[in-house]
Amino acid sequence: MQWRSIVVGLVVLRLSVSCVLWLAFGLGPNVSWGFNFHLGFNLHKLDLLFREEKDADPRGSSWSQRIQSPKHEETATTCPTVGRGSRAGSYLSFFDGNKDEYVRRYSSFPDTLRVKMKDMARDMFYFGYDNYMKYAFPEDELNPIDCEGRGPDVLNPSNININDVLGNYSLTLIDTLDTLLVLGNVTEFQRAVKLVIDTVSFDKDSTVQVFEANIRILGSLISAHILLTDPKHPFGKVGFEGYDNELLHLAHDLAVRLLPAFENTSTGIPYPRVNLKTGVPADSVNETCTAGAGSLLVEFGILSRLIGDSTFEWVARRAVRALWSLRSNQTGLLGNVVNIQTGQWVGKQSGLGAGMDSFYEYLLKSYILFGEKEDYRMFQAAYESIQNHLRRGRESCNEGEGDPPLYVNVNMFSGEIVNTWIDSLQAFFPGLQATKNPFYLHVGMDILQSLEKNAKVRCGYATLHHVVDKSKEDRMESFFLSETCKYLYLLFDEDNPLHKSDNKYIFTTEGHVVPIDKRFREKQWNDFFPCEEGALAEREPHSPPAPTNISNCDRIPEERRYTLPLKSVYMRQIDHMVGLF
Repeated sequence: MQWRSIVVGLVVLRLSVSCVLWLAFGLGPNVSWGFNFHLGFNLHKLDLLFREEKDADPRGSSWSQRIQSPKHEETATTCPTVGRGSRAGSYLSFFDGNKDEYVRRYSSFPDTLRVKMKDMARDMFYFGYDNYMKYAFPEDELNPIDCEGRGPDVLNPSNININDVLGNYSLTLIDTLDTLLVLGNVTEFQRAVKLVIDTVSFDKDSTVQVFEANIRILGSLISAHILLTDPKHPFGKVGFEGYDNELLHLAHDLAVRLLPAFENTSTGIPYPRVNLKTGVPADSVNETCTAGAGSLLVEFGILSRLIGDSTFEWVARRAVRALWSLRSNQTGLLGNVVNIQTGQWVGKQSGLGAGMDSFYEYLLKSYILFGEKEDYRMFQAAYESIQNHLRRGRESCNEGEGDPPLYVNVNMFSGEIVNTWIDSLQAFFPGLQATKNPFYLHVGMDILQSLEKNAKVRCGYATLHHVVDKSKEDRMESFFLSETCKYLYLLFDEDNPLHKSDNKYIFTTEGHVVPIDKRFREKQWNDFFPCEEGALAEREPHSPPAPTNISNCDRIPEERRYTLPLKSVYMRQIDHMVGLF
């Protein structure tokens, strides 16, 4: 009889352990059956618990494991697909339904709360803008802690963190022009335009980064000029008597001062910096990042088509083509830093974040604006290479097991993972994929409230150096008003004229409003490089690698497009992995 007691004891022990695991790892929907406690089940935590007991398949290991083992096959999918009829699939279906905590929290956003957040975003903008005008104008930026203005660091020319951006040309005012219209303040927009016309000059002994001057200054001047003169824009009558294209003339003047960056380079890829008076400095470096050199085409192209001068689009397009010709024949990827004279890659890391982000963004936006087929072909090929080599995680966003999808940083030639960190600039990529999903209203609210709580200081919003200890720098960058506040306001202002307009618009990489206008698809000159299109085709890899990790994230069923972006079980998995649960 003793062996029977042992068997019974083992059965009871197993049932007890199962109950403990059920309670300890319960992260599923609240299932209470009338009791005060909630039961749930989480496959991911159990998978973590028992993973080491399973035989490891290199194709099934996570991207976090694979960075430790670079010899594994990097191009295989990280997990098998779970069929709808499988046991795991049936477990996942358990989490569907309106009783789920994530569905309750994120699947709707009350109108009253939306209006409150819109007002908070507007107040945030004016707190920063009014204090800039009060304490800093005509200098470039506001020091919001000391309530003072900031210009270039003339005592330390090597301080490129400041001098790349600040050119002693009232940067914040210029960068903010179209945000005033988005917020519906026509009177202040007109006053700001007149201030720019009366006070801004680019005849300055300032050495600035070509990329920053292009996206912040040139792009804003062009956008404001179009909004002033285009009768089809959605903001009503914003023009004023006496305006004589001065903003366009300023944009042209600045662009001419940036052109020396494109001279005397063996590749056609521009120098990263230029002095607005004297041209390229004698001690200029020969290295530039892919985004810096390859994200000029939107602003330069619009300027060319507005004034009928092909020069600006020609040099910008030549730079894009030069970078494109240097991509890897094995992976189709580009690196992040290149020598403009030799065409050699100095930085061989390929990713979607800083140094590369807007290169991809502008391939697509250039095609949308100008209708040049080569831009779309380049974007399509780049997108395929990104999906093949940068994307890790389970194959489908909303099916299967394994790590959540993530775009990692890889070696441009081998496709092997270099690291798995991501930076804030990667956030542009979903903007090329986009959702009408109320979940992102909650995300926007969290961002808005966090900025208000942690970045607001006496005269504006300071830069946070560290999101944990909240250490601050006494600096309010111009993009806080031109991008951050604008996007947050538009997120909650469903009735904004931009949303309601019959015309279509894009935002530049600095957030400036540009119409999709047939004028920009018409050229007043012959095509450049008549043989270039054929040359581009010849440089395509003869046998591109077979797709290895194609995303199914864009295959979203119609019924799920306005619910959570991921099923609750996967939302919960991500929260757990980043320590939010």
